[in-house]
Amino acid sequence: MLIDSHAHLDSQRYSDDLEPVLRRAAQAGVTGVLTIGIGEGPSEMHQARDVVRRFTDVPGIPKLWASAGIYPHATHLADENALLALDALLVEPEVIACGEIGLDYYHEGAPHDLQARVFVQQMEIAARRHRPILIHCRPAENDDACWSDLMDLLRQHWAATNLGGILHCFSGTADHARQAMEMGFLISFAGQITYPRLESLRQVASALPLEALLVETDAPYLAPIPLRGQRNEPAYVVHTAAMLAQIFGCTSAEIGQITAKNFCRLFGLPLAVGD
Repeated sequence: MLIDSHAHLDSQRYSDDLEPVLRRAAQAGVTGVLTIGIGEGPSEMHQARDVVRRFTDVPGIPKLWASAGIYPHATHLADENALLALDALLVEPEVIACGEIGLDYYHEGAPHDLQARVFVQQMEIAARRHRPILIHCRPAENDDACWSDLMDLLRQHWAATNLGGILHCFSGTADHARQAMEMGFLISFAGQITYPRLESLRQVASALPLEALLVETDAPYLAPIPLRGQRNEPAYVVHTAAMLAQIFGCTSAEIGQITAKNFCRLFGLPLAVGD
């Protein structure tokens, strides 16, 4: 039992073989995948939902869910029509989350104040539609401003909703994680936790309760060791689970069961979807 809590299945890198990719995931023990609806901009937010619809009731593949959101780099495209489209997608039964949304100070892109404004607008839409949010936070090198700004915005505009969410592909400190957990967030680790140079990230994970953790691939990005440099895919979430098992001194099966239970609790899903 494993749920990949974050994968970009609408990526063009799967255009020729998505069904075999999903079948490999099922064979690896992956029982569910949350596919992220950001596309290359707001006009493509629906593509993750379309992937879910394409594979609904197809035997031999994991259960699929979708999200929808406007990525920080695309916030300059977040006009009224884009926000209305997001609102409409969040009422679709396949779409269980808003995201990934948040802040990115690492790349040259949308101004920080614009990112913040659109982030708040999306939180307001998600709150109206009772959808948890999926957070992207990437700071500039040696600069804590992105995390500080994120936490301030979440406290001001999200904590009171009690809807929670996921800090995806977590790269912050244990303190950042604890602040988010106090607001109902789960902390999701991707393949980079397997990278030898990121011992500090493994130490952060070890300081957190298993009941607050998820696993993900962020596929097709961030393939784990020993597959780094290849196209990532949901089947490879087993390597992230194995690393967490090593950190916590338990089995990969136990990590799968615990993180699947965490995922289902957040989204109000029956645990049977992780079986």
